[in-house]
Amino acid sequence: MSKLLLTFYGDDFTGSTDALEQLTLAGIRTALFIAPPTPAQLKKFSGLQAIGVAGKTRSLTPDAMERELKPALLALKKLKPRHVHYKVCSTFDSSPTVGSIGCVMDLAAKIFPAPFIPLLVAASALGRYTIFGQHFARYGIGSAGAIHRLDRHPSISKHPVTPMTEADLRLHLAKQTKKKIALFDILKVALPAKEARVALGQLLAEKPEVVLFDALTAEHLARLGELLEVAADKQRPLFSVGSSGIEAALAAQFNSRSSRRESAQIIATKLKVSGLTSAATNILIGSGSCSPVTSAQIAWALKHGFAEVALDAVALAGEKVSAKEIKRAMDVAAAWLNAGRSVIVHTTRAGSDKRIAAKLKGDTAKILGTALGKVLRGALAQSNFCRVCIAGGDTSSYAALAMGIEALEMIAPLTPGAPLCRALALGSPADKCEIVFKGGQVGAEDYFHTVLKGNL
Repeated sequence: MSKLLLTFYGDDFTGSTDALEQLTLAGIRTALFIAPPTPAQLKKFSGLQAIGVAGKTRSLTPDAMERELKPALLALKKLKPRHVHYKVCSTFDSSPTVGSIGCVMDLAAKIFPAPFIPLLVAASALGRYTIFGQHFARYGIGSAGAIHRLDRHPSISKHPVTPMTEADLRLHLAKQTKKKIALFDILKVALPAKEARVALGQLLAEKPEVVLFDALTAEHLARLGELLEVAADKQRPLFSVGSSGIEAALAAQFNSRSSRRESAQIIATKLKVSGLTSAATNILIGSGSCSPVTSAQIAWALKHGFAEVALDAVALAGEKVSAKEIKRAMDVAAAWLNAGRSVIVHTTRAGSDKRIAAKLKGDTAKILGTALGKVLRGALAQSNFCRVCIAGGDTSSYAALAMGIEALEMIAPLTPGAPLCRALALGSPADKCEIVFKGGQVGAEDYFHTVLKGNL
């Protein structure tokens, strides 16, 4: 594994498949695992150039994050890549008590000693931009929604667990870590390559522990990829934090020095020609998302012939009642599938509900995500069916675990940030299924129809 270009740990499953997509479309052979891969698992994927681990730290407290993350980062370090990336959501939603990115930096600095930790949150392909330290996000990914400053975003500023009320990423992060944070602003990013390297050197002379990089375009990301690659050391991998902009930046740099220079469009065309994006007869959807974007997608699908199975989220809090509710939902979902209908199993259609959160006592993501995964797994076992979509960043990792998924490889792009993948899930009905993990903000109103039809 000494030829690995990159390893990454994603703070949830949907974000991890976003990174998987960026690398695969750049022609970099990548596999995504649900836990640090064993030698036996790695043998099933020949020629890997990048390895990801889809985690669940986005929904954990700092103590739980450290218990989860430390062994994972140590395992990734042992693979001897040039870069190790902690992949966060491109909206940076986090807090000192849940999904603390500062906590990750404090831990990683002990494992990966380096002059600084690069922080790159912009991801232009997803409509995420950072300028003079202020972060902006489009309303919806793969849509024509307006771009909002983070603290005025109609969805992200109202996240039920980690609302983003501060657009200056330095100020937001300063509540989570005491590390000194510097800004490599857009004016420096736009400099010619040599001058940009000099500017970064001058900034590092001030000994910041974290450097936040502005970016607006794919060209900016390519320039930053060059700076990150220069900072890496063969004997000491560079640890970075950020969105899939990190993958886009490094992929551009890797390919600029490679004889394999196929564009994303050429690779996407090859995938389409292979027939992997053909329409499915029907699909099974599990949604734990509270995003109004997903709510609108569910409403559109129900108006256009999809069936609905609403989980009683409050009932899932009690062990005995929960098992009964899960069995009911999986049986109803399987019946709809066997009747030829596409099915949406969801925990809510109306956004977050504080009563549910109170009833679930802070374990909302774990309880709802696990229940969704059990329902989907049970429905698959009762039907001859093989295309699945899971919506919701916080719940997705728990759903994947409950379904028995071990690893994913991308097989085709659908909407930016949410590719169609093939699942490795030995002993589970999800094995070899086509599956999409979608964040709450991803997709246009007819997104679930896109997953059904499989069109690019």
